[in-house]
Amino acid sequence: MHRALAQFVLDPLDLLTAALLVLMFSFAWIVSLPWLCRLWGYLLGNGMAILGLHAKLGLTERHITSYIRFSVPYPRIEGIAPDARRWWSTAVVVGLAYAGSYLFPQRATPVKYLLRAVLLIQFSALLYFLLAGASFPHTPDSYMEGLVSYKIALISFVPALFGLTYYIFIFSAFKKIALTIMAMAHLSLFLPLHILLQAMILEKSVLFMPVLYIAFGLPLDIVIVLAFYSWGMSWASTSNVKRV
Repeated sequence: MHRALAQFVLDPLDLLTAALLVLMFSFAWIVSLPWLCRLWGYLLGNGMAILGLHAKLGLTERHITSYIRFSVPYPRIEGIAPDARRWWSTAVVVGLAYAGSYLFPQRATPVKYLLRAVLLIQFSALLYFLLAGASFPHTPDSYMEGLVSYKIALISFVPALFGLTYYIFIFSAFKKIALTIMAMAHLSLFLPLHILLQAMILEKSVLFMPVLYIAFGLPLDIVIVLAFYSWGMSWASTSNVKRV
């Protein structure tokens, strides 16, 4: 029987180990967060210069305690409404992509419907900017600041998430520690790259902000966490079935 279907009872030692690992990683993350924010700010600033983006580095002060303060870095970009040329070119691309989805083979059905969902989001953005674009309430600055803050919050939650869903299974302490470090390190390195890519797109027009937020924003980080968790669950455990 697969361990996901096996009934088991948690030992007090299992709960204690999971709690200690959660506390250890959470404490290490909180302590290192100010230095990580400085690193992200350095990478974002140099990345914007190398890419030639018309953006400045913004900083928003945050604090966890009176002793632990950090500045959330994010690109500050001027919001540009879509002109007629950009609107029509985007509409043509959306239409062609939707028509092309019918050419996908049967085995690519999940990809086909995922593509159509993304195109539907962009179509709704096109419709909104056609009818009420002047009343669009969001700015790239607030969006980028919020995205970075959400990413930091998600990474902060990884130890607790793994504590509830991974540490309770019979894996060695080395595997539990290794999986958590790899997941948090990957998300930390992904943050500036993801933000710079979104900044490059948003610099063109705020027309793409809805699809970036709904389809290519925080959901990408969630998928990364799920991928690491799935990979870790595929590792050989200390015992196939826990005693009942």
